[in-house]
Amino acid sequence: MFSGSIPALVTPFTAGEVDLAALRDFVDWQIAEGSNALVPCGTTGEVPTLSADEHAAVVRTVVEGAKGRVPVIAGCGSYSTAASLRMMKTAKELGADAALVVVPYYNKPSQAGILAHYRALAEGCDLPIVVYNVPGRTVADISVATLAEVAKLPGVVGIKDATGNLARVTAQRLACGEDFCQLSGNDDMALGFNAMGGVGCISVTANVAPRLCADFQAATLEGRWDEAKALADRLYLLSDAMFADSSPGPAKYALSKVRPGFPQELRLPLIPASEAARQAVDAGLKAAGLI
Repeated sequence: MFSGSIPALVTPFTAGEVDLAALRDFVDWQIAEGSNALVPCGTTGEVPTLSADEHAAVVRTVVEGAKGRVPVIAGCGSYSTAASLRMMKTAKELGADAALVVVPYYNKPSQAGILAHYRALAEGCDLPIVVYNVPGRTVADISVATLAEVAKLPGVVGIKDATGNLARVTAQRLACGEDFCQLSGNDDMALGFNAMGGVGCISVTANVAPRLCADFQAATLEGRWDEAKALADRLYLLSDAMFADSSPGPAKYALSKVRPGFPQELRLPLIPASEAARQAVDAGLKAAGLI
């Protein structure tokens, strides 16, 4: 259902407010540069700091900006099933094509609880769901066996896998079927991920280098592996630098370099990228040929 390079969009802030004009321009640029879908209100979009009204405004702006040219997968994750369901219903009303729903965090549900969470969402709203598994942030990790049960639910179409465990790609493909969409959540593992059966990446790096990331994904999906490896090498230092400090600080700094004037502002508790992180970003941008 979804494939290719899919940026997890940063949310631009100016003077403490969501800068919707900058977001509209950013969406246009991303699509012009070849991004295959867009994810507003994900981790990279600083979604925990957005109010409900801001969350809806960001999703609305991205949907309206996309104009049906690419799908929009709206972040709708929460540690509360009821809150996630409310966000999904709002995203559907606003015209999103799917919801990205993270495994519930902080309250550490059991595997049975995780399954019950996704079942309630699938039964409560018919917006397609992409499961997001990132145990490094959530602590809870959806097991392959549980994912196989979740994948049977109506409307559950795929997973963003940020476990860092490439063996999961094969295990999940065998458990969930060839048609279950597997998207990497780690830019630095996207080459191996696709070689093992993945079909794309929900990416931080694509915020900054959308054309290179789109070309890389196209090369993997078309079996041009030598070209894909060369592009992965070119992007490696930049992808690594995206996490040289708390994300999306490095990404916003990088965007200010490739799109002068792009807002670098973050919301507390996140703060701007450190000097060491900025130096790493500069090196990555140079290695990628972007500055």
